[in-house]
Amino acid sequence: MFGLVRGNRTRDLDRLFNDLWRPFDLAAPTTANGRFVPRLDVKETEDAVEVEAELPGIDAKNVDVSVHNHCLRIAGEKKQEKEEKDDNGYRVTERSYGRFERHIALPENVDEEEIAADYKDGVLHITVPKTEVAKPKKIEVNS
Repeated sequence: MFGLVRGNRTRDLDRLFNDLWRPFDLAAPTTANGRFVPRLDVKETEDAVEVEAELPGIDAKNVDVSVHNHCLRIAGEKKQEKEEKDDNGYRVTERSYGRFERHIALPENVDEEEIAADYKDGVLHITVPKTEVAKPKKIEVNS
Protein backbone atom coordinates (compact mmCIF):
# COMPACT_ATOMS: atom_id res chain seq x y z
CA MET A 1 0.00 0.00 0.00
CA PHE A 2 1.21 3.53 -0.77
CA GLY A 3 1.62 5.95 2.11
CA LEU A 4 1.40 9.74 2.09
CA VAL A 5 4.62 11.70 1.96
CA ARG A 6 4.83 13.70 5.17
CA GLY A 7 7.16 15.97 7.06
CA ASN A 8 10.42 17.13 5.53
CA ARG A 9 9.99 14.99 2.44
CA THR A 10 7.07 17.15 1.32
CA ARG A 11 9.14 20.32 1.72
CA ASP A 12 12.03 18.70 -0.12
CA LEU A 13 9.80 17.68 -3.02
CA ASP A 14 8.25 21.15 -3.18
CA ARG A 15 11.68 22.76 -3.20
CA LEU A 16 12.90 20.37 -5.92
CA PHE A 17 9.84 21.06 -8.08
CA ASN A 18 10.15 24.83 -7.63
CA ASP A 19 13.89 24.77 -8.41
CA LEU A 20 13.26 22.84 -11.61
CA TRP A 21 10.72 25.37 -12.91
CA ARG A 22 12.41 28.59 -11.66
CA PRO A 23 14.38 29.23 -14.92
CA PHE A 24 11.09 29.33 -16.83
CA ASP A 25 9.28 31.63 -14.41
CA LEU A 26 8.87 35.00 -16.14
CA ALA A 27 7.61 36.57 -12.91
CA ALA A 28 10.77 35.54 -11.02
CA PRO A 29 13.03 38.22 -9.56
CA THR A 30 15.64 39.79 -11.81
CA THR A 31 18.38 37.61 -10.38
CA ALA A 32 19.58 34.25 -11.60
CA ASN A 33 21.98 32.36 -9.38
CA GLY A 34 22.56 35.54 -7.40
CA ARG A 35 23.40 37.59 -10.51
CA PHE A 36 21.48 40.59 -11.77
CA VAL A 37 19.77 39.96 -15.10
CA PRO A 38 17.93 43.03 -16.44
CA ARG A 39 14.56 42.42 -18.04
CA LEU A 40 14.16 43.49 -21.66
CA ASP A 41 11.27 44.44 -23.89
CA VAL A 42 12.11 44.29 -27.60
CA LYS A 43 9.65 45.54 -30.20
CA GLU A 44 10.07 45.88 -33.94
CA THR A 45 8.07 48.62 -35.62
CA GLU A 46 7.87 49.73 -39.23
CA ASP A 47 10.65 52.30 -38.67
CA ALA A 48 12.86 50.86 -35.94
CA VAL A 49 13.69 48.23 -33.36
CA GLU A 50 12.85 49.52 -29.88
CA VAL A 51 14.53 48.07 -26.79
CA GLU A 52 13.71 48.86 -23.16
CA ALA A 53 15.84 47.50 -20.34
CA GLU A 54 14.89 47.74 -16.67
CA LEU A 55 17.99 48.87 -14.76
CA PRO A 56 16.71 50.03 -11.35
CA GLY A 57 19.27 51.61 -9.07
CA ILE A 58 22.00 51.69 -11.71
CA ASP A 59 23.76 54.92 -12.57
CA ALA A 60 23.85 55.76 -16.30
CA LYS A 61 27.65 56.03 -16.17
CA ASN A 62 27.76 52.31 -15.28
CA VAL A 63 25.86 51.29 -18.44
CA ASP A 64 27.58 50.49 -21.74
CA VAL A 65 25.66 50.11 -25.01
CA SER A 66 27.45 48.96 -28.15
CA VAL A 67 26.70 47.27 -31.48
CA HIS A 68 28.85 44.88 -33.51
CA ASN A 69 27.89 42.60 -36.42
CA HIS A 70 24.15 43.29 -36.02
CA CYS A 71 24.23 42.43 -32.33
CA LEU A 72 23.25 45.04 -29.73
CA ARG A 73 25.09 44.65 -26.41
CA ILE A 74 23.90 46.15 -23.13
CA ALA A 75 26.38 45.73 -20.30
CA GLY A 76 27.15 47.35 -17.02
CA GLU A 77 27.68 47.06 -13.34
CA LYS A 78 25.25 47.21 -10.48
CA LYS A 79 26.63 48.69 -7.28
CA GLN A 80 24.28 49.00 -4.37
CA GLU A 81 24.99 49.75 -0.74
CA LYS A 82 22.46 50.23 2.01
CA GLU A 83 23.25 51.10 5.62
CA GLU A 84 20.77 51.35 8.46
CA LYS A 85 21.43 52.54 12.01
CA ASP A 86 19.06 52.81 14.93
CA ASP A 87 19.15 54.61 18.29
CA ASN A 88 20.36 51.48 20.14
CA GLY A 89 23.63 51.35 18.23
CA TYR A 90 22.64 48.55 15.89
CA ARG A 91 23.99 48.88 12.41
CA VAL A 92 23.16 46.87 9.29
CA THR A 93 25.07 47.26 6.04
CA GLU A 94 24.07 45.43 2.87
CA ARG A 95 26.10 45.53 -0.33
CA SER A 96 25.51 43.97 -3.70
CA TYR A 97 27.74 44.23 -6.72
CA GLY A 98 27.65 42.48 -10.03
CA ARG A 99 28.18 42.79 -13.75
CA PHE A 100 25.47 42.11 -16.29
CA GLU A 101 25.40 41.70 -20.04
CA ARG A 102 22.56 41.16 -22.51
CA HIS A 103 22.74 40.68 -26.27
CA ILE A 104 19.99 41.31 -28.83
CA ALA A 105 20.30 40.12 -32.43
CA LEU A 106 19.30 42.89 -34.84
CA PRO A 107 17.90 42.56 -38.36
CA GLU A 108 20.40 43.15 -41.15
CA ASN A 109 18.84 46.33 -42.52
CA VAL A 110 19.28 48.68 -39.57
CA ASP A 111 21.24 51.91 -39.45
CA GLU A 112 23.89 51.17 -36.81
CA GLU A 113 25.27 54.71 -37.07
CA GLU A 114 21.99 56.29 -35.91
CA ILE A 115 21.29 54.22 -32.78
CA ALA A 116 20.09 56.39 -29.89
CA ALA A 117 19.97 55.52 -26.19
CA ASP A 118 18.19 57.40 -23.39
CA TYR A 119 18.17 56.57 -19.69
CA LYS A 120 15.54 57.88 -17.30
CA ASP A 121 14.10 56.64 -14.00
CA GLY A 122 15.90 53.30 -14.19
CA VAL A 123 14.74 52.46 -17.71
CA LEU A 124 17.13 52.38 -20.67
CA HIS A 125 15.38 53.03 -24.00
CA ILE A 126 17.29 52.25 -27.20
CA THR A 127 16.05 53.07 -30.70
CA VAL A 128 17.67 51.29 -33.63
CA PRO A 129 16.32 52.89 -36.83
CA LYS A 130 15.82 50.82 -39.95
CA THR A 131 17.33 51.82 -43.26
CA GLU A 132 15.05 52.85 -46.11
CA VAL A 133 15.63 49.48 -47.75
CA ALA A 134 14.30 47.70 -44.66
CA LYS A 135 11.08 49.70 -44.44
CA PRO A 136 8.14 48.10 -46.18
CA LYS A 137 7.17 49.82 -49.39
CA LYS A 138 3.50 50.02 -50.27
CA ILE A 139 2.78 49.22 -53.89
CA GLU A 140 -0.43 50.57 -55.27
CA VAL A 141 -2.51 48.20 -57.31
CA ASN A 142 -4.03 49.77 -60.42
CA SER A 143 -7.36 48.62 -61.73
